[in-house]
Amino acid sequence: MENVVVVGASTNEERYSNKAMKMLAEYGHNPIPVAPKEETILGRKVFSTISDVTDKVDTVTLYVGPQRQVGLFEQIIALAPHRVIFNPGTENPGEYEQLRAAGIEPIEACTLVMLRTNQF
Repeated sequence: MENVVVVGASTNEERYSNKAMKMLAEYGHNPIPVAPKEETILGRKVFSTISDVTDKVDTVTLYVGPQRQVGLFEQIIALAPHRVIFNPGTENPGEYEQLRAAGIEPIEACTLVMLRTNQF
């Protein structure tokens, strides 16, 4: 079971971040929601920032666009996951090199598709 930080998690069931939380759990992973304005999502404690997460994390999956990613990469690097999934609309190629330099693999993909096709 992987611990997966979902940045931009939402209580709105129409949002892909909410669908990803459900599917991650369905596939046996532990989704860890990060959203500054929520307390719980799908019965899980929500963290305001990535820095608040204390568990070892395997993957970070992003659901916030580049304009809302300021300051995130320092927090991600400190968390030291194996990879960051940039879901459609979150791609930010200017940040990939600093992630790679920290030993973190940036992946442009859809978490939902990766799960459904056994590529997660």
